[in-house]
Amino acid sequence: MQPLLSNLKVLDLSRVLAGPWASQILADLGADVIKVERPGQGDDTRSWGPPFLKDEQGQDTADGAYFVATNRGKRSITLDLQTAEGQALVKQLCRDADVVLENYKVGTLARLGLDYASLSAINPRLVYCSVTGFGQTGPRAAEPAYDFLIQAMGGLMSVTGERDDRPGGGPQKVGVPIVDLTTGVYAALGIVAALLRRAQTGQGEYIDVAMLDVQVGLLANQAMNFLLGGRVPRRTGTAHPNIQPQRTFACADGDIVIVVGNDAQFATLCEALGQPGLARDPRYVSNSQRVKNLDTLDPLLDAIFIGEPRAHWLDLLKRAGVPAGSINTVPEVFEDPQVLHRGMLRRLPHPAAGEVPQVMNPLRFGQSALRVDRAPALLGQHTDEVLAELGLSAAQIQDYRDRKII
Repeated sequence: MQPLLSNLKVLDLSRVLAGPWASQILADLGADVIKVERPGQGDDTRSWGPPFLKDEQGQDTADGAYFVATNRGKRSITLDLQTAEGQALVKQLCRDADVVLENYKVGTLARLGLDYASLSAINPRLVYCSVTGFGQTGPRAAEPAYDFLIQAMGGLMSVTGERDDRPGGGPQKVGVPIVDLTTGVYAALGIVAALLRRAQTGQGEYIDVAMLDVQVGLLANQAMNFLLGGRVPRRTGTAHPNIQPQRTFACADGDIVIVVGNDAQFATLCEALGQPGLARDPRYVSNSQRVKNLDTLDPLLDAIFIGEPRAHWLDLLKRAGVPAGSINTVPEVFEDPQVLHRGMLRRLPHPAAGEVPQVMNPLRFGQSALRVDRAPALLGQHTDEVLAELGLSAAQIQDYRDRKII
């Protein structure tokens, strides 16, 4: 089966995470993604370790786990964009490219003649996506940003973590760089949407994606809790602010998660626990009443769950049809039978390591395949190949290499 985007060429000028995550999604979908990196250094994340990918002799390579997680499926070339020759090569690559993706500081690529206005003049069909912390406009547009900062500024940390009056209370960041990752998903979605319109109009598009905008959008129900209810959302630990009971429960040998999504599921839960009267209690008969009366409901449920081990409750609730599960460690995730069945972990051939583990794209299609044949590239691994495709001779390529342009 052919990958969906196998006819597309993407020039990826981005580094670190949000941009590379977007281009990895496009590569998984079949696009030919050419990743442009700095000669001798490459993407910042290559050096973000330990841990580093190990070669076949067990020695560390130059590629950190962060880089290996976000750059599958791409061809790597090195170009010094500060040189006239490097800029000229980018323009040459753009003549038949479909997409340019970048996350430079606002104004940097305009100074180098590689902004949307300059490149779309060469190729009017070009879809050009800029990813920044704060967007191309506004009082903070020129400032740098990282995921942690945006989680704080965008309100996420104010609603993440245990309550201030509980042990461990206080704001927490999410354990993965969730704003970077989601920004990458939005960028990929915006690119695909622009390509769909281009198929109708023949015209390219400019896309401005800001991490802070993404995080504000991710406030979702918490934002609406404030906008409609007028109350500032607070940290509630693992408890859901709008739906109950939905949180972690301490059992005799550890914690489990229970997710009751409606009144019928609550009645089923109560029946399974041997407490059917709880579902008929006026204080708990509806979700809105349960949310209002958590101070009395929580102790009742806590007293029940602490009396038996996790396996007992998980088996009981599974048979009853109540959504419940264990809190898995990362190793346990990759041992889960469902995760194994879905093929979320694969190993791809790698020129230095022999093979490299990859957590796969979660998309599955009935009539199309993902591309899973290209591991994260070594720095500049495809420079000669890509430049030869532009018509440069071996002597010209060597001359550029001698002058440190590539």
